[in-house]
Amino acid sequence: MFGYMGKCKDLVGRSGCGLILLVLIVSTYARAHTQVPPATDQPKRAHLKARKKQQPERAFVLVGAGDIASCKNPEGARATAKLIEQIPGTVFAAGDLAYEKGSAEDFKNCYDPAWGRFKDRTRPALGNHEYVDHTASGYFQYWGTQAGPLGKGYYSYDLGDWHIVVLNTNCAAKDLGGCAAGSPQETWLKEDLAKHPKACFLAYGHHALFSSGVFQRHAVHPELKQLWEDLYGARADLVIAGHEHSYERFAPQDPERFAPQDPAGNADPVHGIREIVAGTGGRSHDLLGLATPNSEVRDWDTFGVLKLTLSAGKYAWEFIAEEGKSFHDSGSGVCHNRPPDAN
Repeated sequence: MFGYMGKCKDLVGRSGCGLILLVLIVSTYARAHTQVPPATDQPKRAHLKARKKQQPERAFVLVGAGDIASCKNPEGARATAKLIEQIPGTVFAAGDLAYEKGSAEDFKNCYDPAWGRFKDRTRPALGNHEYVDHTASGYFQYWGTQAGPLGKGYYSYDLGDWHIVVLNTNCAAKDLGGCAAGSPQETWLKEDLAKHPKACFLAYGHHALFSSGVFQRHAVHPELKQLWEDLYGARADLVIAGHEHSYERFAPQDPERFAPQDPAGNADPVHGIREIVAGTGGRSHDLLGLATPNSEVRDWDTFGVLKLTLSAGKYAWEFIAEEGKSFHDSGSGVCHNRPPDAN
């Protein structure tokens, strides 16, 4: 530096050299104190977005069946209980839970030794055998608040993005008020669905609207059509039932064509409801007749449980057979109210 100053004096003189030195000092100081502009946050946002995609999605399991426990033939319910024992999640029990009369004694002696071990995580539905006593007192006594409001037998709950509706399909029950338009249950259903406009919907109850059961009067229940129309209007995805002691899966369909003399629906792969009948809980087996339109899969000699995996905007089903049986059914679908950003 001092050598440079000496040469500077020889070339431009003392005053010129001082001026040059001042410029150099000010320039160096300015560069040292200039703020570096902040880096754009786009890479950070992209990283967070990628990280969000890598996070595992939340999935909820709903597993169960209908037509379950009889003290006369307890082996079937014990076999299906062994399956549920290995599957975490919420248990659905789709009616006719405790044969023969659904009494407090039947629940204590027949149902409780098998499926009773899952009582705390079970959400039940009423079957016709629970109504041998017209107030279904044994059922409501056993389940308490888990069965919804006393005497009604219909209620709803949520599993993640899914809204689950439990129906009382015993439309002729003395205190229910039927299932037609304007009935207490139908009015409640429309209001309940309207409160969840963005949800994926699954409903279950005991009786089915569609079935290939041999005896149509037992298998098919036209009195449920109005409830189905409400579900269809809300873009529901799945309806699960029992009553027929067999397994049957239908393609998505609407209820508009259904009539007692023509108990079939219109295939509707875009907006239709998929019905699965799983009366396979262990009571006994019922033969199925000729396949009803839109029936895709049928089996009538296997006890087992239906496992539903419910995720954001989609679902998967799997029928899991009792030990020693080979029948199996599985597949997946997309929720009608699927959010645009769902995977």
